[in-house]
Amino acid sequence: MERIIVREVGLRDGIQMAHRFLETERKLEWVRRDFAAGVREVEATSFVPPKIVPQFADAAEVAAGALAIEGLLVSSLVPNLKGAERSLAAGITHVNYVLSASDAHSRANVRRSTDEAIEEFRRIAALKQTDLGKDLVLGVGIATTFGCTIQGEVDPRRVLEIAEILVGGGADEIIIADTVGYANPGQVKDILRPVLEIAAGRRVSCHFHDTRGLGLANLVAAVEVGARAFDASLAGLGGCPFAPGATGNINLEDTVFLLESLGFSTGIDIGALLELRRDVESWLGDERFSGAIARAGLPKTYRPAAA
Repeated sequence: MERIIVREVGLRDGIQMAHRFLETERKLEWVRRDFAAGVREVEATSFVPPKIVPQFADAAEVAAGALAIEGLLVSSLVPNLKGAERSLAAGITHVNYVLSASDAHSRANVRRSTDEAIEEFRRIAALKQTDLGKDLVLGVGIATTFGCTIQGEVDPRRVLEIAEILVGGGADEIIIADTVGYANPGQVKDILRPVLEIAAGRRVSCHFHDTRGLGLANLVAAVEVGARAFDASLAGLGGCPFAPGATGNINLEDTVFLLESLGFSTGIDIGALLELRRDVESWLGDERFSGAIARAGLPKTYRPAAA
């Protein structure tokens, strides 16, 4: 069966706005149990300044614990060059940087224009020429690809222009992100087809939010045009401060169920995810958790795809 990569982002996007600080050992238990369930890629933390997001004050400790798991591909999110340097110093060489196709969102989120964010990408990519960054694998997310709660429309031509700049500038992975949950399946197909061509063999991942209930429909549309890597969050945790009323990322358990039901192999045990989810809910308390499989259970007809 054809394999699809599902990267767990609950430990980063999922808890970045959580009301409680999740203890370091709980985070590492989450990572270990993800791995035991068959998850092979985890965005484990973010190297943002702790004064901005206190949840990631323990980024270096989480990095060390996650990197100790043999066979797990650990990545981090970074907001700038300094964050990338901190990630590399902590041992995480798979670094994800995000810039926004919406200039208004970029200014509100990181206080710089999209063009300025592109220049920061170039500075991060230049780390590949240094001893510190010689092993750097650089993923770059294009946030608000499908629309913006501040700006409204985002010109698809701008998204494709940015994708070309990223590929030409040294990005190893392009992450197409529906940050505020504006995408529909038609948009997803229209954007992904040319992005996959621009990427020229580099990995293209999709990062969908389920804000308006279209997250899994958008995933299917992406699969149909050739995407084979997706971000998802345990219990559907996550969100964006600039998307009022938003739910989180597409739900990890539901995503695995859908892909396996379609005949793709993810290698992930849904039952083990549900057991982990129950503990994560108790650790985090009053957060917004979502997911149909957690609510209704697996159907008796469900058979995971062969590995």
